[in-house]
Amino acid sequence: MDTFRALLFYLGLFPPTVLFCLISGLILPLNRNKRYQIVTQWSRFALWWLRLTCGVTSTITGLENIPPHPSVIFCKHQSAWETMALQFIFPPHIQVVKRELLYVPFFGWGLSSLNPIAIDRKAGANALREVLRIGDLRIRQGWWVLLFPEGTRTKPGDSQEYSRSAAALAIRAGCKLVPVAHNAGVFWSRNALRKTQGEIQLAIGPALESKGKSAAALTAEAAEWIETQCAEMPR
Repeated sequence: MDTFRALLFYLGLFPPTVLFCLISGLILPLNRNKRYQIVTQWSRFALWWLRLTCGVTSTITGLENIPPHPSVIFCKHQSAWETMALQFIFPPHIQVVKRELLYVPFFGWGLSSLNPIAIDRKAGANALREVLRIGDLRIRQGWWVLLFPEGTRTKPGDSQEYSRSAAALAIRAGCKLVPVAHNAGVFWSRNALRKTQGEIQLAIGPALESKGKSAAALTAEAAEWIETQCAEMPR
């Protein structure tokens, strides 16, 4: 039944995906805020359709921890769900993404309209410098920046080494680092078609001050909070 529901979800998602990707090309002359408001409606539909077809809901805690000024979002990465859901939890933000995602038909067009920080992960130090340069600029322009410090989706209960780039950006921009933990991978597996009915838990941690800290120390502080929270969530 879960597989059938997942098939229904993807079949129903395809037409609006094509539509929004075509729209994303037409709205490029608009300013970044307007484009964000329009394109993210696709994510709103996708999450609604996911609830309707697959019975996947969510509960959010820690909203009071979101600071009033632009900051860096430091989030666990397990599925596509969080990339969409965070658009309606946090103020308008841009993501750091793999450059090759921009070349995916339809999807890449929509992603491009949101002006992400697209990097070549093989570029090493040059990629980090690009994240810091553009990320700092966007934060000063009033945008938040979202990074997935593990660099790839992980299975619930697993973890990868946390990159220090998010912490380095927060330090450079003089803003806070906001850790986010969740268990979306339990219900939306990274490499499987099926979706499992249930309630995703997402927790937003206390915003961490970056002033006077090293990137290593700030990363360790955020990672420890995330892993502790994830360990307490159903998996």
